Amino acid sequence: MVNKKRLTVTIQKLISLDSQNPPGDERKVAAFVNSYLKNLGLKIKTYTFSRKRVNIVATLEGRKHARSLLLTPHLDTVPAGASWKTPALKAKIIGNRIYGLGATDCKGNLASALEALNSIVDDGIKLDYDVIFAATADEESGSALGLIPLLERKLLKADVAVVLDADDFEIVITQKGLMHLSVQLHGKKAHGAYPWLGVNAIDLAAKIIIDLKGQHKQYIKNKYLHGPTVNVGTIKGGDKVNVVSDWCEFELDFRFLPGSSEKEILRSLKKIISKYTKNYKITIQGIQAPYYIDPKHPLVNSLVSAMKSCKIKPRISGSEGATVITFFKAMGMPAVATGFGTEGCAHIADEYACLDNLYKGAQVLVAFLKEYKFN
Repeated sequence: MVNKKRLTVTIQKLISLDSQNPPGDERKVAAFVNSYLKNLGLKIKTYTFSRKRVNIVATLEGRKHARSLLLTPHLDTVPAGASWKTPALKAKIIGNRIYGLGATDCKGNLASALEALNSIVDDGIKLDYDVIFAATADEESGSALGLIPLLERKLLKADVAVVLDADDFEIVITQKGLMHLSVQLHGKKAHGAYPWLGVNAIDLAAKIIIDLKGQHKQYIKNKYLHGPTVNVGTIKGGDKVNVVSDWCEFELDFRFLPGSSEKEILRSLKKIISKYTKNYKITIQGIQAPYYIDPKHPLVNSLVSAMKSCKIKPRISGSEGATVITFFKAMGMPAVATGFGTEGCAHIADEYACLDNLYKGAQVLVAFLKEYKFN
């Protein structure tokens, strides 16, 4: 059965092992997870796609090996920064809260998952399928050295996946797509006293941005998500105050709903820009597709049932930001995200998680794994 004292010791140890990203070094925390799982008798493989960046993939074998379910938290944290009042790596406990870097994102979820696997092994439970457990590197910087190559190189294969990187027992079934790009505009330089002799690229950018903000009024609504958004993240241009700027560059962050595509957004963007100039260049920096899974899928139903059996009220939700569940879409692997951290505590100074929630989270995972049935 789930042991709260053991779980508390585990989360304290995990927090004490520095895995800030950047700079990026998961070796210490990965070694602890490796040792923990080895003591449980799991089969373990390690993968490194860059020096110091370690991924752990372990298998808890079931009675049958025809099907498999993936559980995956991540090992890295964001940098602590300088504004902590409590030591970021000391795992201080005050009442029901444990303070420390990664307590909510994502070492609390990692600890709950390890405790759940420990409980299943201790109780001699043999599941009807294999559980693949992947503790991955580099999530906080895009997963290029973690989950992405594990999936793309088929080093990590399962029938379904549960991403352990969420808060307060939410079950994330959908998320917005993401596209980051830059727009470079070229005008004509002239003296600032005679602006009519030039073409001011900054003026062009201002007009384009205003038009952009008026787009996306029509879209397929999603009850779990806000509408599509566009954010101007950076803008720069010009050489001197008394010179008509012949160049301007700005970066855009598009978030779009399931049912929409980056192709539609690019067509609309090009149409707007072309109203003002033909002299431009668009550079795509990154794209993640939107994601949606049917709320009636066994992954969702089983998590809801497990939470209710543990007297937890589940929250089916969507994610406005990009998470790793979209990476599973390309692999044809149904996935959801859930977790037991404290909402609003990720990436903040004096980050904390509630120990009772981590304990209940481990109980939820045990109930979920015991009862999960593949269709």
